[in-house]
Amino acid sequence: MLVGIPGDADLSNLLRDFKRITAKIAKIRWQRNFFDHRLRHDESETEKFEYIRQNSVRAGLIRAADEWPYVRFGER
Repeated sequence: MLVGIPGDADLSNLLRDFKRITAKIAKIRWQRNFFDHRLRHDESETEKFEYIRQNSVRAGLIRAADEWPYVRFGER
């Protein structure tokens, strides 16, 4: 997931709460650990987005990123 939050926001608590709520409401079973990362000034948002899109391809779940049906775009 790629989301924009203020630079001083507590990312770990935000993700913990998000996972707790979605697990309860949508019955999603999340893995225990996660990797969080803040974009640095020299990093490209587009590059990170493409990296995330390729995760399901690297895992062998699909052949091409465009086949993955769980991509949603929100407002910027």
